[in-house]
Amino acid sequence: MTSPQLESQIRHHLAVHGVRYTRGRKTVVAALGGSDGPLSAAELYDQLEGTVPLSSLYRSLAVLAEAGVLSPHHGTKGLTRYELAEWLMGHHHHLVCIDCGAVDDVQLPPDLETTLETLVATVAEDRFVATGHALEIDGLCAACA
Repeated sequence: MTSPQLESQIRHHLAVHGVRYTRGRKTVVAALGGSDGPLSAAELYDQLEGTVPLSSLYRSLAVLAEAGVLSPHHGTKGLTRYELAEWLMGHHHHLVCIDCGAVDDVQLPPDLETTLETLVATVAEDRFVATGHALEIDGLCAACA
């Protein structure tokens, strides 16, 4: 579920990028906006119960990611999950279950986020200009542990 303000931001952003905000794209954005974490195309398709044809779903995911509305997260087993972009939902990280594939969003306390930013800058040093970071911690969720 997305708020009218969020819908307005997305509509404007897509218009600037020359992308139409179709009914199918709105449905995808609403589903991801109401999700507890990133979802794969298959998980989204199941959740949408066929209201968006599979080919349209894949096309919408690609277009919305290319326009910067969605962030794809490429898992270690080759599975890509999508969520609303950070500029819409705020900065956060993920706990990824290596058994069932569940993904939980995690916001670090400010002091730990500062420590992580320092670590990123240290790793980058003089050879790389870091423009951001994403932390995914692989492990077992409570149900699989």
